[in-house]
Amino acid sequence: MDRSPVPPARGATVRGALEAELASAPQTGLTTKELSGLVGISEKDVAGHLEHLEKSLRAGGAALEVIPAECLACGYVFRDRKRLSRPGSCPECRSTRIDPPAFRIR
Repeated sequence: MDRSPVPPARGATVRGALEAELASAPQTGLTTKELSGLVGISEKDVAGHLEHLEKSLRAGGAALEVIPAECLACGYVFRDRKRLSRPGSCPECRSTRIDPPAFRIR
């Protein structure tokens, strides 16, 4: 009998688990890929949860700090980007070699 893997049981909600991981994040922050592995959800789902978590943190007096993505080819930094997902290409050099944004709670 072929069984699909069962995800591990969670003691907290997804956003609660994300908040706990981000609160203990190193100074460099955590990327969506790292967060997806730590919390056990897909990388695509992390950005949506982070948007909601950002609102909850703001209401509680904390903030989600975004360490912006950076182009590895030319060094362009995506400072004014509002979306929390990884950019597809650099607007300066069109390279797709992008260091993804990282997140932490401050």
